[in-house]
Amino acid sequence: MTTEDTKKMLRMEVDQIFQFNCAPGVSCFTKCCQDVTIVLTPYDVIRMKNALGISSEEFIDKYTVIVPKKDKLIPMVVLKMDEESKKCTLVSDKGCGIYADRPWPCRMYPLNLNDDGTYGMIAERSKCKGLDEDAKMKINDWLIGQGVLVYEEMNELFAEITIPLSAQNLDIDNPQIHQMVFMALYNQDKFKDFVFKSSFLKKFVIEDEIIEKIKDDDIELMKFAFDWIKFGILGQKTMWIKAGADGK
Repeated sequence: MTTEDTKKMLRMEVDQIFQFNCAPGVSCFTKCCQDVTIVLTPYDVIRMKNALGISSEEFIDKYTVIVPKKDKLIPMVVLKMDEESKKCTLVSDKGCGIYADRPWPCRMYPLNLNDDGTYGMIAERSKCKGLDEDAKMKINDWLIGQGVLVYEEMNELFAEITIPLSAQNLDIDNPQIHQMVFMALYNQDKFKDFVFKSSFLKKFVIEDEIIEKIKDDDIELMKFAFDWIKFGILGQKTMWIKAGADGK
């Protein structure tokens, strides 16, 4: 590959054609699922814990590592690898055990999203033999086929929290606030109990239609959690306190 070809692979538009296929039979099949750092978003956790049929708390305890970030309110939630093999514990020789609900980074591979909205090739040709497979497609067709678009939509909503938090660099050292924000973002089942089993609904003006939605819809509950954080941490007018509920 020439230097010019390499430059093109670093900045690819959605209508650009690239060559790749990953399937059983490719010599490096599942090797990319080993000794890699997979950072999970709240939407990743929802999809994965539902696919496994477990609670969000059990998923976090069993399948993730929480990495605090200095001076940051939201830690990194990283998919846990097997201590000996360094391989994802959800992957076998046959492939991913929750392939239909695999996280965003796994769907994107071998591509990566650049800050300017273009796409780059994250895989190394010397290691990823899928790049030598005779399968060509436009990046946009690949993204649709991999189910990436709904993940990007949810990640954009998440960014409405993470970007302002990074910009404001809030100095919050109260561990309870850290715990509450983490619960709202990643421990969805616990957050749901917090909404429905505490005095939460007595304090906030929440429309009946929204209450019904968040009872049974994980995505609506996640969006509701985002709005709650925007209200409580960022000071945005996404919610209203009931008259007298604040003690005034």
